[in-house]
Amino acid sequence: MAPHRYTFSSAAAVQAAPVSGATHLDPFYGEPHKFDPFFRGPVHKRSCTDVLCCWIFILAILSYVALGIVAWLHGDPRKVLHPTNSYGEFCGQKGTANAKRPLLFYFNILKCANPSILINLQCPTMQMCVSNCPDKFATYTEMQLEHKVGNSYWQYYRQFCKPGFNNPDKPVSEVLRDEDCPSMIVPSRPFLRRCLPDVITLNGTATVANKTRFKDALETARSVTELQNAVRGIRGLVDTREMGLKIMEDYTKSWPWIVLGLLISLVFSLIFIVLLRFTAGLMLWATIITVMLLLAYGMWYCSVVLTNLGYSQGSDVSIVEVGAQTDLKVYLQLRETWIILLASLGVTEASILLILVIMRRRIKLAIALLREASKAIGHIMSTLFYPVITFLFLTVCISYWAVTAVYLASSGDAIYKVMSPNVSCPHSNSTCNPETFNVSNVSQETSCISNLLIFLWLVNFSLALEQCTLAGTFSSYYWAKRKPEDVPPCPLFSSFRRAIRYHTGSLAFGALVLSVVQLFRITLKYLEKKLKGLDNSLSKFILCCLTCCFWCLEKFIRYMNRNAYIMMAIYGKNFFMSAQEAFFLLMRNMVRVAVVDRVTDFLLFLGKVMIAGGVGVLTLLFFTKKITLFQEEVPYLHYYEIPLMTTVVGAYLIAHGFFSVYAMCVDTFFLCFCDDLERNDGSPEKPFLMSPELHRILGKSSRTC
Repeated sequence: MAPHRYTFSSAAAVQAAPVSGATHLDPFYGEPHKFDPFFRGPVHKRSCTDVLCCWIFILAILSYVALGIVAWLHGDPRKVLHPTNSYGEFCGQKGTANAKRPLLFYFNILKCANPSILINLQCPTMQMCVSNCPDKFATYTEMQLEHKVGNSYWQYYRQFCKPGFNNPDKPVSEVLRDEDCPSMIVPSRPFLRRCLPDVITLNGTATVANKTRFKDALETARSVTELQNAVRGIRGLVDTREMGLKIMEDYTKSWPWIVLGLLISLVFSLIFIVLLRFTAGLMLWATIITVMLLLAYGMWYCSVVLTNLGYSQGSDVSIVEVGAQTDLKVYLQLRETWIILLASLGVTEASILLILVIMRRRIKLAIALLREASKAIGHIMSTLFYPVITFLFLTVCISYWAVTAVYLASSGDAIYKVMSPNVSCPHSNSTCNPETFNVSNVSQETSCISNLLIFLWLVNFSLALEQCTLAGTFSSYYWAKRKPEDVPPCPLFSSFRRAIRYHTGSLAFGALVLSVVQLFRITLKYLEKKLKGLDNSLSKFILCCLTCCFWCLEKFIRYMNRNAYIMMAIYGKNFFMSAQEAFFLLMRNMVRVAVVDRVTDFLLFLGKVMIAGGVGVLTLLFFTKKITLFQEEVPYLHYYEIPLMTTVVGAYLIAHGFFSVYAMCVDTFFLCFCDDLERNDGSPEKPFLMSPELHRILGKSSRTC
C-alpha cells in the first residue's frame, strides 16, 4: 500500500489523506492541526524545540568531558586507596624516600578518639611514614633527659620524628608547636599498615605493655582506656575497609547464584508480561493475593524468631545502644529488630487491604487499560528491551562520574583542611591556606556543585529520552486507525530518532529543571548535617519545612515532566507548551487520573514486589541451607544478607525495567484517550480512535466514579 493511501487523524477522514496531511480546527487552541503520515497522530509540522537549551546541554557535556580528561591526567587514585602521610606521600612506595617506610605512624594517637574522624575520614594529627612501630613507652621529655647520658635513646626516638629533624635539645613547647616530633610514643603493632597501640586485656583490664596508666610529654596522667578509645576511632575507619573486603569476598563466592537469581527474576518478569496480555484480570488478582501471602509469611517468620529469642540474655538491648556494627548478624539477635520488621510488614499488609477496599470498583478500569497496553506491547515487542539502552546510558554516566570523582579527589596540590576537636566549629573540615589561614575565608566548592549538577542532568536526560521515545512509539499505535496495520514500520527507532533530532533541547530543559530541584534537596541534606551539632530549633524547623517542600516539588515536577514528554511526542511542541497542555488536560480529567492512572501504577508496583519478594524468599532459603537439594552447594559467606539484598534489589530493578514500559504505555494511552474523548464525538465524521472495549469501560464507567 502506498504511503498516500493511509487514512489517519483523530477527525477520522474517511477519504485517503495526502502525504502532506489533512487539517482540522483544534477545538481548544483555535489553530489548524496537521496529521503526520509518518506518525499517524495529531501533530504540527515538527521542528527543533528549545534550541538554546540544546546548545547549552552540548557545551555542558563537552566541559564535563574536558574536566574528566584533566582529572585523569593529574589525579592519582592510589591516594584514596593507600595510606599516605601528612605530605600526601605514599608509605612504602618504591622509588621514593618512603620505600623502606611502609607503616603510618600517628604523632598524637589520643586525638584520634574524636568522633568527627568518622565524618572527616582523617585523624587531626601529624602522620608520618615509619619503618617499624614503637615497642616501648617514652615521652619527648624523658628522651631529652636520657640524651644527656647517651645518644642511643635519641637515635631510637628520632625515627618517629619528621625526616631531617636532628635537634634533641629543642624545647618541648617549640617541638610540639612545630610538630617536629611526637610528644610520646607507646608500644604499638601494625594493623593494616597503621601503627596502633598494642592494647591487651588482662583479667578484664585493658593494658599496654602491662601498664594501665602512663604520662604524656606534659607529665599529665593518662589511662590506657584513652588509648583504647583512640584505637576504636581509627578502627572505625579501617574496619570499613575490612568489611568491604569481606563483602567483595562474599561476592566472589556467591556471584553465580546472584546471577541465577537475577535470571530467574528475568524469566518471571517475561512470564508475567506474557500472561498479562491474555489473562490481565486473573494475573492482577493473583498478584494481589501473592503479595498478601508473602507479607503474611514475613509476619509469621518474624513472630517465630521473636518467640525463639524470648527474653534471652542480650536480646532486649535496643538498636540505639548497639550503635553501628560491621557484623550485621548482631542486629538479628535483637528483639527490637524483629519487632520493627513485624510492625512494618503489618502496616504494609493493612495499607494494601485498605486500598483494595476503597478501590475495589476501580480495579476493572485498570485491567482494561493494562489489557490494551498488553496488545500494544505485544505488537511492538522491541519496547520491552529499550530499558536496556537506558541502563547502559545510566551505567556510563554513573561510572564516568564515580571515576572522575576519585581522580578529582586525588588530583592537584595538597589540600589543607581545618581539623577541630569541636564538632560545632563552623569551619570544621573546610579547606584553608596555611599561610593565610587567620585571615582567609572558607572556600566555596563550586566545582563540586557543578560536577554534581551535570551528573544529575545527564541521568535525568537519559530517563527523559526513554520516556519520550516510548511515548512516541505507543502514540503511533493508539492513533493508528487500523491496528496494527497502520502502525508505521520500526516505530521505536522512528520515535527515538524524532526525539533526538527535534526534541533534545526540550528534554534537556525538563531534565535541567528536575536536576536543579534535586540539587537543592542534596544541599539541604548537607545543611542538615552541618546543623546537627547546633541546638537551634528554629533553624531545624525551617530546614525540615524546606526539605518537605522540595520533596513535594520534585515529585510534582517529575510527574509533570513525564506527561509533558508524552504531549511533546504527540504534538511536537516545546517543553513549556507541552507541559501546559498536559497540565490542563489532566485537570479536566482529574477523576480519571485518580481512578485509572494511580490504580494501574499500584497494581504494577504489586507485580514488582511479588517478583522481587518471590526471588528473595528463594534466595534466603538457599543461603540459609533450607533447600535440601542444594545444601552442599551453598558457599560460606561472612554476610549472606549482602548477596540476598543484592539479588532482591536486582530482581526489583529488572521487574521495574519491564514494568516501566507498561507504565509508560498506560500513561500514554491515558492521555491519548482523554484527548481523543475531547476532540472526537464518535460520529462518522469524528470517530474515536480508541478500541471499543476501552471506550465502553473508560468512557462510560469512569464518568460515574
